[in-house]
Amino acid sequence: MKTILTLLLTTSMWVMLHAQNQSTTNSPSGFVRLNSALSYQMLEGNQDLRKTSILLNALKEGQLEPGNLYLGASIVSIVDYQKSNTDSKFAYLMRHPTANNEIGETVSEAVIHSVQLGITAPINSWLTGYMEVLYDPEQSFGAGTITALGRNQLQLRKGYLLVGDLNKFPVYLAIGKMDGPYGQTNSVSPFTNSTMWHAFGTLGFGALVGFNSGGFDASFMAVQGGAQFRALNAPVEGTSVPSRLNNFIADANYTLTFGASSSFTFGASYVHGTNYCQEWPIAHFQPCDDNNPASSFYGRLNIGEKFLLKGAFSKTKNVWPGTHNPNPPLDQYAASEVSSLDAGARYVFNPNSSVVYALSGEFSNFVAGDDGAPWERQNQLVFGFSAFMNNSAMLFAEVFNTQGYAPLNFISGGDDPNNPGTTHSVRDANSIGIVLGGRLTL
Repeated sequence: MKTILTLLLTTSMWVMLHAQNQSTTNSPSGFVRLNSALSYQMLEGNQDLRKTSILLNALKEGQLEPGNLYLGASIVSIVDYQKSNTDSKFAYLMRHPTANNEIGETVSEAVIHSVQLGITAPINSWLTGYMEVLYDPEQSFGAGTITALGRNQLQLRKGYLLVGDLNKFPVYLAIGKMDGPYGQTNSVSPFTNSTMWHAFGTLGFGALVGFNSGGFDASFMAVQGGAQFRALNAPVEGTSVPSRLNNFIADANYTLTFGASSSFTFGASYVHGTNYCQEWPIAHFQPCDDNNPASSFYGRLNIGEKFLLKGAFSKTKNVWPGTHNPNPPLDQYAASEVSSLDAGARYVFNPNSSVVYALSGEFSNFVAGDDGAPWERQNQLVFGFSAFMNNSAMLFAEVFNTQGYAPLNFISGGDDPNNPGTTHSVRDANSIGIVLGGRLTL
């Protein structure tokens, strides 16, 4: 699979560059085409995560011509500095925290954060294929340091068939690997994902059916259970392998428009099985005895093209059993439900200029423990400034602060069999950092 993906990536990049030499972006002729603005929307990873809706609207508005192959590529590079008050306890989730990578109280780096390739194939007005290849060594769950082979792999991050033509009929279908339509997990920040996304952002194999008309959008997605996809763990006869459609997501939202370009969206979601179901000790990608559902409520206010205000809340129905450590002295903390709160705002200074400047601020958290527990919560506050150019490139700067260190793996202890009454979570860990970088999309 690695060899196939590597060959696909290199070949597609050559074809895309050849196509650019032969024609301009969105050219009216040629089989292989570029649509950099749409590719940016499909490949960016934090500001608009309902990608099937983006693709449906692009087809509806005639941005994609059937019978052609659209290629897009994106690269994100960053310079990053972080400082913590606790040795090796860095809670900033845009890089996967590992002891191998984060020794001491300060870290700094200049790296390629991620590279993506997107391929969109509109066969006709109602049938479209989409696939996305991702290289992301910083957020990979592979073992070792950032240079280890296990963290430098290509993966088919998303791939699905989309059936629907909103110009003719309000119902649409999608089958494959895709983001689930749960909650509002996007961010106003130019680069950093919200803690809500890290806690409840879903991705998995499944089949989605949706309805979109008159400002109302409803969707239902049947998802393969198991523990191998993010935020969608459901028991499959004692295994962690996704092999049965025994999980599902339901979402409904309504958008009320007013004025020339203002709107208010509000909605609610439900997911039948979340990550938060294991017994103690908690380990990544382990099966559960029972599923733990969650629900979410969210809203988003756009005032003209300049101001955006959004908020969301998500919470599991039941406690996460493994958040109770039965060993003293940590046995004093009861098992807890899991929740996340997100609130953010963004102001665009000059929406119709060739370079669009924006300022944003966002707070989000992850609550997973009893009051006072070392794993009680992890908060994140991000302030960002961005310059968006040509609808396909962004330079950005962010300042962030995290409070608490509560990684999901062995969050309540159990990683040290000789000291079961201890945990690597630290409630009072505090980090600050700065990120400078850019996303360029072709």
